Amino acid sequence: MSQFLKQTFASIIGTITGMLILLTAGTSGLIFLLVVTTSASKEPKIKDKSVLVFDLSTQIRDAQTPKTIQQVLAAEPQNTLSLRQVLQSIDVAAKDDRIVGLFLDGRKVGAGNGYATMEEVRQALEKFRATGKKIIAYDVDWSEKEYYLASTADKILLNPMGMIEFNGLNSRQMFLKGALEKYGVGIQVVRVGDYKSAIEPFTRQELSPENRQQTKTLLTGLWDKFLVTVGTSRKLSPEELQQIANDKGYIESQEAQKIGLIDEVGYYDNATQELRKLTGESTKEASSVRTIELKTYIAHNRELNKRNVSRNKIAIVYAEGSIVGGKGNLEQIGADRLAKEFRELRKNKDIKAIVLRVNSPGGSATASEIILREILLTKKEKPVVVSMGNVAASGGYWISAGADQIFAEENTITGSIGVFGLLPNFQEIGNNNGITWDVVKTGNFSDMNSPYRPKSAAELAIYEKLVAQVYRLFLDKVSEYRNLPAQKVREIAQGRVWSGKEAVKIGLVDQIGGLEKAIAYAAEQAELEKDWHIEEYPQRRNWENEIFERFTSEQAVNPQDNLTIELMKLKQELAVFQTLNDPRNIYARMLFDFLVD
Repeated sequence: MSQFLKQTFASIIGTITGMLILLTAGTSGLIFLLVVTTSASKEPKIKDKSVLVFDLSTQIRDAQTPKTIQQVLAAEPQNTLSLRQVLQSIDVAAKDDRIVGLFLDGRKVGAGNGYATMEEVRQALEKFRATGKKIIAYDVDWSEKEYYLASTADKILLNPMGMIEFNGLNSRQMFLKGALEKYGVGIQVVRVGDYKSAIEPFTRQELSPENRQQTKTLLTGLWDKFLVTVGTSRKLSPEELQQIANDKGYIESQEAQKIGLIDEVGYYDNATQELRKLTGESTKEASSVRTIELKTYIAHNRELNKRNVSRNKIAIVYAEGSIVGGKGNLEQIGADRLAKEFRELRKNKDIKAIVLRVNSPGGSATASEIILREILLTKKEKPVVVSMGNVAASGGYWISAGADQIFAEENTITGSIGVFGLLPNFQEIGNNNGITWDVVKTGNFSDMNSPYRPKSAAELAIYEKLVAQVYRLFLDKVSEYRNLPAQKVREIAQGRVWSGKEAVKIGLVDQIGGLEKAIAYAAEQAELEKDWHIEEYPQRRNWENEIFERFTSEQAVNPQDNLTIELMKLKQELAVFQTLNDPRNIYARMLFDFLVD
């Protein structure tokens, strides 16, 4: 049944992809030239009195994954760096005598990085500024996420035609019930937990009261963190900032300066004049300034690329994406792949501790349990520490619960301890198109997995029992591994999502802190002092090989028109169906995508 569901929605995705393919003729002929050109390119050396440029359109991922065809061949390829690359490069630049300042360049479209990721980067920027080196920030229009980083700057500039978005956070949810009914797709669901809202897109056309309540609470927590953090940097109280958000929403440049959100109304050349004051270059020449891009700095900095000869290693294992059975793809957490990774690390004598970086809304309950089992076995041999990213909820929390210590940022989204079963059927859509089914069976429940008819009351009772069993298992594991009373776990579960700040208070998380803090804790637990280095898993493959492999299934698209962009968004929304591969159709997953804007 799940296979049929997968294939059905895969065909929808395929149709959309087919429309996109029309935009991509001639791509294959560029591959060879692309590889040769890239491998032969030479970047400039790091010059004295340079300004480090941080392009705020950079997509910051937990792990540096191979680029897609779209990213590599786009007119302006997506700039992607790993979180550790960004954090380490800013830290090293703060101590580098050749670097005299840092420029936050917001002129390109933002990458939509999560707030927990932005918090870790923001802390690195504050440490940079604390050394006495200046940070200058410029944009034509400041979005809230970009401004969250820009507020660390000594001077913030905004184009005279620009605005600041300052209107609070919102979260949108897409509901499919009406479309499924229109096309004759039946959905039956079984869930445990009043707040387990992952099934609502199939069963409702608006948020349930419980879902609205938990979403409001979560967003309020994230927004309060934003107000306090930005207010501290800009010397404005959270109350003043909230009033601005309530009264203004979007603030034009002159008013933003008057309020104190920015320091100067100016153009890009005005920003470069500020940078030349740092580099000591002549202010008469307005067309250039001595800068080095963050990515170039990383590639050519000996401090960032030196190899540690110590045999002691701390492994960072990245678990990013939906949790699925099998190996999964590059954007998923495949249970078999991750379980194998832990088995090998468990046997590796050079690996003294493991940091599991989790950035996942969950997925298959069975796959989550397979991963947790390997984590528990590994924990008996060496320390296992979890670092939560933007989201570590449902199955993402399931695999985290057994760690020796859990770290999260205040604005991490976690919890969502709940379970649901999803049971689609295609009887009506088939009948409407002249298709019927008949069956011969040897028992009352022989065809209960059939996707061609609704489940009977007796069959639903069986599924309800299965879902309840999985939910009890989830609760028991959280109670045992987090050392929490069973009654308390039942109270904080119910599928409800929590911020990292609240998760610490209720015992789901141990400490507030990012990836580097989790690494330091792991080194301490393994008693390594300073004699260790990091090794990341899964290890990256050669990107050129990845391009050739992906070219058979992904086409290069440079979305310039709104139709193409919306088709790609719809494709991403529907792609979630391809992750629903639990053998019992039981899932520990939060909302399809908890999008915060």
